[in-house]
Amino acid sequence: MSNLPIVTLSKAYHRKEHQILLGFNHDWVLIDVVKHIPKAKWSATLKSWYIKNNPENLKLVYSVFKQHAQIDGSQLFDKPILKSESNKPKQKRDLSLENRNLLNGFYKYLIGKRYSKSTVDTYTYFIADFIEFNNTKVIDTLTTKDVELFIESVFIKRNYSVSTQRQFISAVKQFIIYYPKTRISNLALTRPKKSKILPTVLSQEEMIYIIQSTKNLKHRAILALIYSCGLRIGELLSLKLADIQIQRRQLKIIQAKGRKDRYVTLAQSFMPLLQNYLITYQPEVYFVEGEKGKPYSASSIRKFLYRSCKAAKINRKVTPHTLRHSYATHLLESGVGLRHIQELLGHAKPETTMIYTHVARKDLLDIKSPLDYAIEQMTKNREEEQKFLLSGK
Repeated sequence: MSNLPIVTLSKAYHRKEHQILLGFNHDWVLIDVVKHIPKAKWSATLKSWYIKNNPENLKLVYSVFKQHAQIDGSQLFDKPILKSESNKPKQKRDLSLENRNLLNGFYKYLIGKRYSKSTVDTYTYFIADFIEFNNTKVIDTLTTKDVELFIESVFIKRNYSVSTQRQFISAVKQFIIYYPKTRISNLALTRPKKSKILPTVLSQEEMIYIIQSTKNLKHRAILALIYSCGLRIGELLSLKLADIQIQRRQLKIIQAKGRKDRYVTLAQSFMPLLQNYLITYQPEVYFVEGEKGKPYSASSIRKFLYRSCKAAKINRKVTPHTLRHSYATHLLESGVGLRHIQELLGHAKPETTMIYTHVARKDLLDIKSPLDYAIEQMTKNREEEQKFLLSGK
């Protein structure tokens, strides 16, 4: 990872909003990556790419640049630049030295808990905002009411999503474990319920159309592997040739989400395509490699998937993760048990896998609509009436 380019995150007030600036040396790969970040824009004035400054976008930046660059987010802990201060030197957060040391200790504590870098930075960012919001109070005196007031004044006002608010509560829970002197009650802190959004799922026919419409051999192999094994896009990009067991028709997914290993089965129908791809492209280390052996771009996969969907005349929004959702749903519809699907997907909790029961059509197709019953009954009555008329003298 040390040879990856560095993307430096900083803050600016631009177009009447606080923005995250994405700074990096000219690099065509990074330019291609940033172009595919939703709502990221180029500013000729700032001479930088930028995106609205909020926790959701911060996490998105970390996610998109993963595999492509090292993220330096240290400058994000500085105080936001106000419009009237745009020409002044950047100011630090309004925090005492004691609170800065506390935040630094919390940062190291999270690293020791082995959280991912993006989670460590996001949690620290949340707590820094929370402490600065209460900078006139002694931290030991902070209560659950102060947490609720911060949510009402910042999260609700800025229209942050439910998932972002849940992350903030998780950050506070970790903070009071690290620093138990506050009066914030862990038990009183409750996360709002998750929004129940059903995943987009393609039919099996649509999946075949997409793969058939992908003319490039490498692209076709990528999409076929994601769907046939239910891979996350990060798992595909980090998949090494050594982890492909052709004789056993298995993939070993190493240290995926939650630092879990798992095995998935390669489709028999995928094997000829796999052999053709490996002979033609001859990758050296990873299953899919970019130019000069560099990591392949996730944004490139999204781009050619979009083109393949267009060629297949599928107008819905389809992402690489849609293929994973479709894989799980089709397994469920074909009779595979939830416990096995959970293992194949690498889910830590069965509740995560249960979402696919809401979109699987196997049992739902057996339920007859009242409209069908009504039409069937009317047709039956008419047939009986007609038979009566025909049998009359």
